[in-house]
Amino acid sequence: MSKKDNGASIILAYLNEKNRPYSAQDVFCNLQKQHGLGKTAVVKAMEQLAQEGKIKEKTYGKQKIYFADQSQFKDVNDADLKAMNKQISELTAEVQTLTQSCRQLDTELKELNSSLTTEEMMAEIQELKAECSGYRERLEKIKSATNHVTPEEKEKVFTTLKHQLISYFGSAFLVQCGVCCNLQVYKERDVYVKEWKKRKRLASDMMNTILEGYPKSKKEFLEEVGVETDEDCKVVLPTT
Repeated sequence: MSKKDNGASIILAYLNEKNRPYSAQDVFCNLQKQHGLGKTAVVKAMEQLAQEGKIKEKTYGKQKIYFADQSQFKDVNDADLKAMNKQISELTAEVQTLTQSCRQLDTELKELNSSLTTEEMMAEIQELKAECSGYRERLEKIKSATNHVTPEEKEKVFTTLKHQLISYFGSAFLVQCGVCCNLQVYKERDVYVKEWKKRKRLASDMMNTILEGYPKSKKEFLEEVGVETDEDCKVVLPTT
């Protein structure tokens, strides 16, 4: 673009290509970024083109509108207009389809980018395999241990101890010292702890079933029905 041209050739080509009315401000906004045209230069160039008859000018109040000289274009009949409208509709539908496809591909791309790569998955699999191997070793050691005490063996030891103490000290002395009572309490403790676990599990299952259709959180449900959990009371379930 020469200094003498002042962007007039660019503006003329733009108006002829678009073939629609524009103000000087519109042309400046559309061409400034690509061609670096100043607003004053655009206004002067469009006025010059209008004076030379290369483009047409219409004044609406204080606003001037410029558009291409329509005499340079051939006449279009109704059939041609219908064909062009049809083509526009087809192209518009194609654009919408392509836009939807691009959105779907963008979504898939985001999911792929957020997923683990093949190398990362292989590394994680190896870590999980090593962890499982460690658990298997611990389990085998526990299974192979010979110092397990079954409930029957525990009961047998308590009974034997009770009989030995009675034979040495007499039952009256043991009752007075509370030994027999303590042995009985320990046995009852096992029963109650097992029942405690059983009822806690049943209550938890019932509550989970209710929460499937409950619109609020578990904490809000417990507060609404007035239920205090072991954790609320800072109670720890004993081990048998």
